[in-house]
Amino acid sequence: MNTSYAGTRRVLAGSPFNTPQVDVGPGEAFAIDDRVTHDRFGLGKVVNVEGQAAVHADFGHGIVRRITLPSSKLTKL
Repeated sequence: MNTSYAGTRRVLAGSPFNTPQVDVGPGEAFAIDDRVTHDRFGLGKVVNVEGQAAVHADFGHGIVRRITLPSSKLTKL
C-alpha cells in the first residue's frame, strides 16, 4: 500500500495560501545624515551606509544600531 503522493496538490481558488507572488523592487536608498524612524528604536539619524546591505543609525544616547536592508521596520523620513 502506497500512501505518499508524488504529484502536486490542487490549490483551491478561495484558499488563503493561493496568493500571487509580489515582486519587491529595490528598497529605499539611504544616505548619511538621513532622518529615519524604526518601529522598535524610534527616531534616529543615519551615520554610515554599507551599500545596499545595511545602515548604521544613531538612535540617541550613544545607541548606534546596524540594520540590514531591506527592513520593513525602518522608514526614511
